[in-house]
Amino acid sequence: MEGKKRIALVTGGNRGIGFGICKQLASKGVTVILTARDEKRGQEAIKKLTDEFGLTDVIFHQLDVTNNSSIMSLVDFIKNSFGKLDILVNNAATDGGAVPQPLDVEVPWEERLDTVLKTHFETYELAETCLKTNYFGVKYLTEALLPLLESSDSGRIVNVSSNRGKLKHLNNEEMVKELDNILSEIF
Repeated sequence: MEGKKRIALVTGGNRGIGFGICKQLASKGVTVILTARDEKRGQEAIKKLTDEFGLTDVIFHQLDVTNNSSIMSLVDFIKNSFGKLDILVNNAATDGGAVPQPLDVEVPWEERLDTVLKTHFETYELAETCLKTNYFGVKYLTEALLPLLESSDSGRIVNVSSNRGKLKHLNNEEMVKELDNILSEIF
């Protein structure tokens, strides 16, 4: 185990902001554990980081933040491989909605955005998944990793967020009321 080497974990690191964070951390000499729910997409992200950007100190570990067994498997992996964690980036998230069909990536982004705005919908199940991922997933993963972060001489937690998670963005008043009731019971 290298005591001085920085170890970072990035949830949802296979694309978007999470991928960019992995790339930046690895380019600064940090060992990065890139996580994603989908193993194939996670491995593809690792391959891209190594092949296209020459970053070799990146490791993939499958993680579903809504699954306690998956969280504990990751904790055991970090504990046994590194004995500590210096940086936790909670980036994995879902917006609680969906569009009826996949978007064509060949279409300009303005048109894709227009399609999303016109066809985006929410269901109770999607909203529930959003809470399990964006709130409880972050909470449980962070709690499970705290002992490893405390083993670092300067552990850091970074929570990535956006305004998409606000209940006011849901188009279904009944769902907003129900989720608001659930949240008031929890807090």
